[in-house]
Amino acid sequence: MDGGNSLWLIDMTQMHIDPDSGGTFAFGLDLNLNDFLFRYGVRINPNLVKDIYAAPIVLASGEERNTQYDRFPWFFSPLSSSHNNHPIVTNMEAVKFDYASAIDTLESPIDKTILLTTSPFSRRVGLPFEIDLNSEIAHNLEVINSGTHMELYNSGEVPLAVLLEGKFTSVYKNRVKPFQLSENMVNMDEGHTAKMVVVSDGDLIKNQMAGNRPLELGFDRMTNSFYGNKEFLLNTVNYLLDDTGLINLRTKQIQIAFLDPIKVIDERIKFQFINILIPILLFGIFGFIFNYLRKRKNVK
Repeated sequence: MDGGNSLWLIDMTQMHIDPDSGGTFAFGLDLNLNDFLFRYGVRINPNLVKDIYAAPIVLASGEERNTQYDRFPWFFSPLSSSHNNHPIVTNMEAVKFDYASAIDTLESPIDKTILLTTSPFSRRVGLPFEIDLNSEIAHNLEVINSGTHMELYNSGEVPLAVLLEGKFTSVYKNRVKPFQLSENMVNMDEGHTAKMVVVSDGDLIKNQMAGNRPLELGFDRMTNSFYGNKEFLLNTVNYLLDDTGLINLRTKQIQIAFLDPIKVIDERIKFQFINILIPILLFGIFGFIFNYLRKRKNVK
């Protein structure tokens, strides 16, 4: 309320392994933040998002020396790359999510900017939901290889990260306060201008480990791939700190000039004359003047 900025990385789901069947189930997780975020203009749904444009999962097959590691499509790990021109996400690599939830934006006076979304070919899965590795991979391979079940992935671009800016209304407005305010404390129902970034996946800032050593954020050691998680996090923190200089420097785009092949073919003679004959003529003129001046000096 006093103008502070905040970054929310929230997991609205939890995984549970059934001891009897050994199956993995995803359940909704109540963090008691629904009213809080709803007042600020967003809602994180207790569901999971599946996206065809996703990072692969690496599974081992075989035993001991015959072990092989194969990649399989895993739609629960969306790769989000935004076409938004906002400084946080400009010229950034795709950000890897794991078991992310969908975010809904609500009508409110707060300015909302959707930073990251899924691809247009995504699907929302209600909870609770059983995640069976074999059936999920078989389904994903069918979608990728033969294009079947595409009618299921019609949710469009689902928001996964949203920027909120403006003067926020207190969650505790018109509510009985849990304690008595002292004389030095001011009750603020309408806050100063502030910023919030809400992300529907806490694993976005989770480092993978190599033994006891954390790897660089965004690096997947199983696929040797780098994702834009670290860059997104740094840009977000810099933006919330109003340090736009670092963001602009980090997201600066360098354009390399290339020759136009059509123009080169059409104007080949002109370019050859400029690059070959003109330098020779200039050297010849310079040499003639130099020799003329030297002979004239020697004669005197």
